[in-house]
This record gives sequence, C-alpha cells and structure tokens, in this order.
Amino acid sequence: MRIALDAIGGDLGLRPNLEGGFRAVQELGCELDLVGPENSIREEWSRVAGGFLPSQVHIVPAQERVGMEEDPVTGCREKENASIMVATKRVATGEADAVVSAGNSGATMVAALWNLKRLRGILRPALATPFPNVKGGTTVLLDAGANTECKPWHLLQFAMMGVIYAEQVFQVSRPSVGILSNGEEESKGNELVRATLPLLKHGGFHFYGPVEGRDILQGTVDVVVCDGFMGNVCLKMSEGVASALLQFLRDEINRHPLYKLGALLMKGGFRNLKKRLSYDEYGGAPLLGVNGISVVCHGKSNAKAIFNAIRLAKNLVEVRANELIQRALEKMDPPSDRPPEGGTALRGSYVA
Repeated sequence: MRIALDAIGGDLGLRPNLEGGFRAVQELGCELDLVGPENSIREEWSRVAGGFLPSQVHIVPAQERVGMEEDPVTGCREKENASIMVATKRVATGEADAVVSAGNSGATMVAALWNLKRLRGILRPALATPFPNVKGGTTVLLDAGANTECKPWHLLQFAMMGVIYAEQVFQVSRPSVGILSNGEEESKGNELVRATLPLLKHGGFHFYGPVEGRDILQGTVDVVVCDGFMGNVCLKMSEGVASALLQFLRDEINRHPLYKLGALLMKGGFRNLKKRLSYDEYGGAPLLGVNGISVVCHGKSNAKAIFNAIRLAKNLVEVRANELIQRALEKMDPPSDRPPEGGTALRGSYVA
C-alpha cells in the first residue's frame, strides 16, 4: 500500500504532515510518498523521526503549492507541478494507491477531477463527511461541499455512495438514508428535495424519508444526502457549534471556584467530549465518485488527523470502495440528464 501525501498542504506546514506520516509508516505498515520541496522535507524529517528516511518513505519533489487563499482552478491550471497536482497524478499513473491532503480543499478536488476523472457513470463526485451522533455512531453527510447545484439523480448517486461508505468504513449493517429538508413531511422541502424523493424511495436501499438538520447529530439515519451548498453550511455550522460549546464550558467553569473544582472531577469527561467533537478522530473526508482514492483533510489538521486520514485512505483501498460503487452504479437505470462520458467540467462545483 502506497499513499501519496501532500507534505506541504495545510495551515500548519510540514511538521504535522510528517509526524502523521511517520506514525502511519510505523503502525499501518504502508509506504509513503512525501510530495513537496526535497530539502525542506529531509530537514524536517530528521527532526521528526531523528534519522534517515526508511526504505518505505520516498520524497517526490514538488516546489510549488496551491495556497489556501488561491482560486483552486486557477492555481491548479497555473501550477501543474504544485504538490497536490503531483501527488494526485501519482495515483492516476498507478504509482500510488491514494492521495491525502490538508491543503486547499478546492484544489484537492480539482486535482482529483482533472487527473483521476470520474468513475464510469458518476455524474458528480461528492465529499462524504462523518458526524458523531448521540447514539454513539456516525452519520455520513454528502455532499459536504463539492457541488452547489445538484439534480435528483446526483442525490440518488450520493445516497448509493454514502451507503457503501457507511457499510465498509463504519461497519453499519443496512444503513438508513435520509434527505435533508426543512421538515419531516414530504410536502415540505424545495423543488430538488421533492423531485428526489421518488428516486430515493425506489433506490434499492433503506430510505427513511426527509430529515431535518438536528437529525444529523441525533443519529436518526446513517446517511444524509443534500446538495453541496447545504452540506457545507451544515459542516461549517457544526464546527462552529463544537468550538463554541467548549468555549461556553470554559467560561462557565471560570465563573466560580466551585465550578473549577467540579471541572477537575469531570476532567476525563470533558476530555472525552472534546475527542468526540474533534475532526482529528476521522482524519478527513473522501471524495467519492472519482476513479481513485482522494482524502480531503481539514486545513488545520494535526499529526493525529493526518494519521487517521492515511488510515482511512488505506481502508478505502483495501475494501475496494470504487469497485463496490461501480458495481452498485451498474445496477441503476441511467439518468436522462446524464452528461457525456469523461467530462470533468466544474460547473456547479463549490470550493469549501
């Protein structure tokens, strides 16, 4: 198993990428392609690992990067040798099995669409983001930001891919599917929701019906589908709520000495709460529907998040996720709005 890691991707620079990669080599037994400026990688690796590169670790030179503030399409077009482009091309050529990046998420998606292309029959790839729920499980939301404008067939394919992801990664037996709406009644929802309902009802999987935003964290269903605009709003809102909740707790604890004493007794509980709310535990979100494994990480990913993203990528390769998606797709009737094969147009795409 060989993973191409965008070594200079992310807000925190080389160190968390190399620390997470080093741990992955040690614990997961995978090979690692570190893509970025060779001299900088060698210097940082020496500090992180305390020695020379092991035989499982390879440096793939790439001097440029697509910055977080750059337009993804322009950045990838003008910087063909940027680290994310070079890393993704290694998957396209078969030199690596998967690519992982904490860099510009839009650029990661653009690089995947341009170099890996779509799986045969996939209309739109989708970002699948996991959310912890109160039942102790995980709810998968997709699309979480790859497409702002969607049609009913897109959401049906998202549901199919989400079911496979929930089954293979989170070991959910017969995952239930819901469509995000502004009410549980089928009469509610916008035109897209109402037009998608008949397709989901006859999609061949366990369709629960329309769900509301609160149902994502309640664990009402295992998979929630929506367009990328709504999905990304949910994602960013949940990140803000988690951060604010922890800050509210800190503020209240500091209001009174007795609260501080109680906090000491609850220290383990608070630590576990922070862990459940942290994206570090999941590592990243796979871009499902492209002809290769591409995992998009949070820009502020630490070493633990990078390690878990590599573990996720390795898992998706091992379960042959794309083969399962392709087989499931072949059982579906082709949509009437299907675009020409091989297209990689970015119209309607959203950069998170």
